[in-house]
Amino acid sequence: MKQVYGSTETTGLVSLQPSNEANPTTAGRPCPGIEVKIADRGEVLVRGPIIFKGYLKNDEATREVIDPDGWFRTGDAGFVDPQGHLVIIDRAKDVGALMDGTPFAPQFIENKLKFSPFVREAVAFGNERAFVTAMIAIDLNTVGNWAERRGIPYTSYADLSQKPEVSELLREEIRKGNETLPESTRIRRFLLLTKDLEADDAEMTRTRKVRRRFVAEKYAAVIEAFYSGGKAVELEATVTYEDGRQAVMKSRVRVEDVDAPAVARV
Repeated sequence: MKQVYGSTETTGLVSLQPSNEANPTTAGRPCPGIEVKIADRGEVLVRGPIIFKGYLKNDEATREVIDPDGWFRTGDAGFVDPQGHLVIIDRAKDVGALMDGTPFAPQFIENKLKFSPFVREAVAFGNERAFVTAMIAIDLNTVGNWAERRGIPYTSYADLSQKPEVSELLREEIRKGNETLPESTRIRRFLLLTKDLEADDAEMTRTRKVRRRFVAEKYAAVIEAFYSGGKAVELEATVTYEDGRQAVMKSRVRVEDVDAPAVARV
């Protein structure tokens, strides 16, 4: 299966993947005769004979998206990878920036992480920061099966998530994702949560979208540890069960460096 990229205003395709270069993380190479460049804040600009003439009876709107040199502002943010493939990361209006001005699209990075079968949910941080970090909720079934096949005992989600072997497993998964990201946006530090992110705890919407502002406030201590060089953080979380009962979980959780030395796996 190959991926393509285009819009109504480009009357079809801007880019597509050659048959021998199918890749789930890119939108392929620009089609012949089409120019693509990346503007400030990572917005993708396109120029070529495919660009529409303008919006019907709306010259003002047309001038907002097509500049005097013929470049069409797609409204999407992205980058061109080392293989020359266009990668779309998010809508430009939803993209922030690292401290050095590099575009930062948390949802794109989170989706990269969730390509791994061992990751249930992820929340990436980095806007106006020096580097990117991530909180990860493991997939209990997949990681649990992985642990059982290796004879690693555990008693609960929290216990399993803090096993050194699981930390190393997730470190390797993060490294795989990092290989497909520009160096400046690669994840440098991470933390494995002791519980999944839940809608009942107001961390997610009912459609499994991260409530970023709430999560940033709730896990402020984690963010502080990420960027202060902390090695561990005390977490206190209220968990709501299906029957409405609530319980408070307290735990001391390690903050990991992605490029930390590997440990032997069981």
